[in-house]
Amino acid sequence: MSTNLASLPTYDRFQTYEWNYQHAPRPVELEIPDVPGDWRFLGRKVGSPLGVPAGPLLNGAWCQYYASLGFDVVTYKTVRSVERACYPLPNLQPVDCGQLAGSEAEVPAVERMSGSWAVSYGMPSKTPDVWRRDIETTRKQLPAAKVLSVSVVGTVQEGWTIDDLAEDYAQCAAWAVESGADCIETNFSCPNVSTCDGQLYQQPEDAARVAEVVRQRIGKTPYILKIGKLSGHEEAAALLDAVASHADALAMTNSIATTVRATDGATQLFDGQKRGICGDATRQASVAQTRLMHELIRERGLKLQLIGVGGASTAEHVREYLAAGAQAVHLATAAMVDPGVALAIRRGMAEGGMSDA
Repeated sequence: MSTNLASLPTYDRFQTYEWNYQHAPRPVELEIPDVPGDWRFLGRKVGSPLGVPAGPLLNGAWCQYYASLGFDVVTYKTVRSVERACYPLPNLQPVDCGQLAGSEAEVPAVERMSGSWAVSYGMPSKTPDVWRRDIETTRKQLPAAKVLSVSVVGTVQEGWTIDDLAEDYAQCAAWAVESGADCIETNFSCPNVSTCDGQLYQQPEDAARVAEVVRQRIGKTPYILKIGKLSGHEEAAALLDAVASHADALAMTNSIATTVRATDGATQLFDGQKRGICGDATRQASVAQTRLMHELIRERGLKLQLIGVGGASTAEHVREYLAAGAQAVHLATAAMVDPGVALAIRRGMAEGGMSDA
């Protein structure tokens, strides 16, 4: 194939969200390395454990682009029942930090990306008529072997109860299924918003209520809960016991939230509000959380599957997640920085004699 991997288009963090939405790359034709093993994603046969989580794939064109680059599961960026504008730039601010544990007060911003960044989008969304048509078109155009997951979130209105929020989540999920989504992911963790739709995973009873209503609306469609960084065994067990009967899988970890010190060293970015740190700095904590949740699932004899998310960028990182109990590993930051990363990982897995977990 003639495609030059070094020239593959990437998300331009210096441009607005809307600009990137309108300038999605076209799919490319490449020779995709095979990955040894019988890989499954929520019961469906796939070519590898690799996917892209909610975030980088702003619309169907972005989904098709990354599907052509060796990712077998592509997740359509989180959608809502109402239109929501993106936060202003910077949406992706590089930071300089080591592995995060979740207790950090702040991290320093830097000019150049070196593995991790603070993410500040606020879960923007087009109107339902726009994203529903786009999902329908995307599913028709994606190869049959690729899985299209759609991430949804409820949008809290003044005076709403948890039942109102659950119904909003469920409506979005039902619309996505009607439009052709192969599976649904409810985003229970976004540290860039200040309402309960952003950190629902920290409220087990409310999370369970939302998950229950979504499950009722989507029937047997595979259902994933996206969660954030848990504080430890007690919080993990409480969440698992609350939601396990409603979901098929947990995707984690969304990010690790903290404040960001500006490059001038004197001020904080984002008005001093916390932002989710994504990329390499979250990897060790995310692998550890995957291992913890896997142990809890095994103790309870549950069939719940795990999707490892956070900082993976090499075949070795993928192996770490699989060894920790994940059935799939999804990449966001590494895929945005280097769209060819799945090709390198697939080659590394093949050379290492990788098999299914």
